[in-house]
Amino acid sequence: MTRKFTGWHFTAIMVIGFGIVVAVNFLMASLAVSSFGGVVVENSYVASQNFNKWLEEADRQNALGWELTVRRAGDGRLEVLTEGAPDDARVAVELRHPLGKDEPLAWTLAANGDGLFTSTDRLPEGRWIARVAVTAGDEEMRVERPLG
Repeated sequence: MTRKFTGWHFTAIMVIGFGIVVAVNFLMASLAVSSFGGVVVENSYVASQNFNKWLEEADRQNALGWELTVRRAGDGRLEVLTEGAPDDARVAVELRHPLGKDEPLAWTLAANGDGLFTSTDRLPEGRWIARVAVTAGDEEMRVERPLG
């Protein structure tokens, strides 16, 4: 025996269906906001005023002719290979987790010769963003590289 499909049945199906869609949307939005706030710069107007200065700094860095390779070594330590940088260069690294879940790490790397700089500590597993600053005298080069 079958029951008659009435307007109330259709209304219930529509309300439940849209309720599921709205619930999933709220869940996805709350997960997105809790893992990434969406702020790249605090004030885009102020950032736009500094844009030309940033371009000039990038041109100055490119004129140095230094090349940097940032990598995780087989033993888990961080390595920065510099090419074209002076022998007296110093390398400092700030490591941060892409989603800000772990505290940032600030390391000064030890020179191993031939432009290779190595951390004394092992890099924790996971994805990291390395902000590397290579300084030699008055010259400085800053780069940001992802580490997977």
